[in-house]
Amino acid sequence: MKTFTKEDVLEKAKEYNVKFVRLQFTNIFGTLKNIAITVEEMERALEGKISFDSSVIEGFVGRHEADILLNPDPSTFVIFPWRPREGAVARLICDVLYPDGTPFRSCCRSVLKKNLEEAEKAGYHLQVGAEIEFFLFQTDDSGKPTVITHDQAGYCDLTPVDMGENARRDMVLTLQEMGFDVSSSHHEIAPGQHEIFLKDDDALSMADSITTFKFVVRTIAQRHGLHATFMPKPVSTFNGSGLHLQMSLWQNDNNVFYSRTARGGLSNTAKQFIAGLIAHAGALTAVTNPLVNSYKRILSNDLAPVLAGWSENNRSAMIRVPSWRGADTRVVLRSPDPASNPYLIMSAALQAGLDGITRKLPLQEPLPDDIPAWEVKKIIKEKGLPRNLESALRAFCEDDVIKKALGESIVNRYLSAKEEEWERFLSAVHQWELDEYLRYY
Repeated sequence: MKTFTKEDVLEKAKEYNVKFVRLQFTNIFGTLKNIAITVEEMERALEGKISFDSSVIEGFVGRHEADILLNPDPSTFVIFPWRPREGAVARLICDVLYPDGTPFRSCCRSVLKKNLEEAEKAGYHLQVGAEIEFFLFQTDDSGKPTVITHDQAGYCDLTPVDMGENARRDMVLTLQEMGFDVSSSHHEIAPGQHEIFLKDDDALSMADSITTFKFVVRTIAQRHGLHATFMPKPVSTFNGSGLHLQMSLWQNDNNVFYSRTARGGLSNTAKQFIAGLIAHAGALTAVTNPLVNSYKRILSNDLAPVLAGWSENNRSAMIRVPSWRGADTRVVLRSPDPASNPYLIMSAALQAGLDGITRKLPLQEPLPDDIPAWEVKKIIKEKGLPRNLESALRAFCEDDVIKKALGESIVNRYLSAKEEEWERFLSAVHQWELDEYLRYY
């Protein structure tokens, strides 16, 4: 993490001829928002004096909006490389505060900071890497997105089959110019699907990075005449897109997921952390898979994480433990999709894992590497993740650990919005129903 001070930010803004600054923040549904100010207002902004109302954060306009303030984090200052050098545009990521300086109850970034502080008091520091998948689609003559892919390439294909290579290269170069530590990028399995892997960072910085990543990818795609989407399952016949989080827990400079003396090198702490994730799998799914569409991705097939279990190689498991050991020992949470809010995922996953450590939960045996498709469908009845948003929300309502991790305000507003989303879905008539029934009934 960079350690810019307010003075550093003001000096850099002058050095790079910044004219506009975007004060960015994320609402409870993971959508990036911003207020643009001129550089003359930046000193006031850095003192936390830019105000607006709470409906932007909470996702709806009601009768009880509160006056709130943006408090920029100087370490997040960066220049947008795609904007003109003369009259440059910069950004700062903000926490949201009440006028008295206390964290706003629905600020998901502040909630993550609170959970990380609790972990620090217990002696733990969470590091996270992210494999982020997305689709690139063509746009129509009006510039609106279609679901027509720009290529028919497959896993790790090259140009000229991978026609998105130039756009993906520009995305990586832009991210690196903004200070991202990109490990790799490649074409994914489905046509038009891509993945970029961000190296490990502290959990707060990674949550900031994932949010910024989606904004940058969509911006660069647009400059290539394409539409980038993080919708979990935009095409029914293609694999969906995931957000795989590679997590490790540290005490000082030691990865506590590794034990030199334990069988397989996996420490008791790691086993208990995994057991905690599995124990809270149902409620976690409401956060990691937040859309009606999310559940079109986590269906039984060779790659979808549909089982509340763990394995080294079985991709049906929500958790994979790669074979690397030592400082590289990690737990990969495979169930999240990229439409989710990374601040809420990390808060919920961290507290689920810590609950497993606190209660010393025993870890079940790993899922076999090879399970026939028919058997996976059978196991789903006992160990499957929720099959739809309604089931996930029901599990969420019953899980005090996950609700406490997010806080009462976010829980209430998240539940209200997602229950309404589910009802809208149920009341709509879908094309599948017309294709299936209209001719016969």
